[in-house]
Amino acid sequence: MASIVLAKLVKKDIIRSDIFKFSVHAPEIVNTTKPGQFIEIQVSDEVEPFLRRPISVYNVDKENGILEFIFEVRGIGTKILAKKEEGDNIDILGPLGWGSFNYEGYKNIAVLGGGIGIFPLYELCKNAKNDANVHTYLGFRDERAVMLEKEFKQVSSSLTITLDNVDGFAINKLRDDLEAKNIDIIFACGPLGMLKAVQELAKEKNISCQISLEEKMGCGFGVCMGCAVKMVNSSYYKHVCKEGPVFEASEVEI
Repeated sequence: MASIVLAKLVKKDIIRSDIFKFSVHAPEIVNTTKPGQFIEIQVSDEVEPFLRRPISVYNVDKENGILEFIFEVRGIGTKILAKKEEGDNIDILGPLGWGSFNYEGYKNIAVLGGGIGIFPLYELCKNAKNDANVHTYLGFRDERAVMLEKEFKQVSSSLTITLDNVDGFAINKLRDDLEAKNIDIIFACGPLGMLKAVQELAKEKNISCQISLEEKMGCGFGVCMGCAVKMVNSSYYKHVCKEGPVFEASEVEI
């Protein structure tokens, strides 16, 4: 069940000039958060910007009640958020999304992420590694874009980093390893082109696959209809904020 809390910013890290990691004290949210869920943040007390900003959960520390999220400064909302300092309170609604990563029962997991789409995959890797082999593949456009390599290495059985301008796409490395590592499910988050490719790969190899989608959201509860995605071979739509953000890849029309 989602809660609205004023969460104290206890640690602010600058990962890159335009990417920040915030650690906030929010035990009410942390205690019920599942890998793949997200939060919505009220970035200002002013009328503008009016809507909350949806941001994926990066990591939860239930013992200490700490919620961590990472965001890239893209517009006025995230620009305001980036100016928050340690000790400030942040208005957070969460956790949101009924669709979370379901990794139970699988033994050889492949986790595929691209660019800033890697952020919601950390909590998945951390939890799944207790029961399965977690093989992580992270793709970045070039060496300057690489981030969180050390962090993902700690929560993965194996980690493969690829650079688009040197190695090609990360999914190609995953394809090469499917049989050798006996992969029985793929989890992915990143650009739509990557998600389309992994969707086709999973279908070709008859492997289970779950993908996390990102869409522009207004309400966060499936009321405003702004984040609807079409289901395969159907006129039916589901909402990323409510039924997602994680879907079975075979169900979604990308």
